[in-house]
Amino acid sequence: MSVPVTVSKPDGAGPFPAIVLMHDCSGLGPRSSGTPGLWARTLVERGYVVIMPDSFSTRGFPDGVCIHAPRGRQNVSPSRRVEDAFEALAYAQKLPYVDGGRVGIMGGSHGGSTTLLALGQGSGGFRAGVALYPRCSFAAQSYAPSAPLMILTGELDDWTPAAECRRLEGGPTLLKIYPGAHHSFDNERPVRFVPERINPSSPSGRGATTGGNAAAWRDAIEQVTAFFARM
Repeated sequence: MSVPVTVSKPDGAGPFPAIVLMHDCSGLGPRSSGTPGLWARTLVERGYVVIMPDSFSTRGFPDGVCIHAPRGRQNVSPSRRVEDAFEALAYAQKLPYVDGGRVGIMGGSHGGSTTLLALGQGSGGFRAGVALYPRCSFAAQSYAPSAPLMILTGELDDWTPAAECRRLEGGPTLLKIYPGAHHSFDNERPVRFVPERINPSSPSGRGATTGGNAAAWRDAIEQVTAFFARM
């Protein structure tokens, strides 16, 4: 791996199905949203090995890129992170306790957009993908995922609007929009607006609302569990 990776696994020898989990724009450092860790624990409890690459820390962005945009040669965009995702897939398939034919990909926000782009490569490899509140405008007009895809997003998301994802619905792509939910509905933190956040969906280019929604979070666990069980 060209970036650090954290592996979490259930008890036992396996082989287990696995999920490559792509973090959001806050990264995995001290300013992380904590959501990737929540999902990692949830998936391990349900019998999955979780492989979580850290795309930011060793590239100079340990505090993430939600507020400060990367400059210079270090590219940590979702399109660049697709390489990290496929490296993690290859890494997972070499682990003796992983069923190499049953590896999915999942991510939220920045990691959700990475998930869309990874499945849009057309080269296969991942058996299924879940994108949580991604920026769907990253997906080309002719977007066709290489594996079944589920998008879960919030009706009130002002950072990566749910409306952008409607054109992707259909065929192998399932879309569920949670009423009354904001960006990061799977977070344990209260809803709050942070004016410093970089937001292409805002007229000013800054400011976004995030916060948990208990009902959406509970349902998302059920949806993700059922979806990956078919992989």
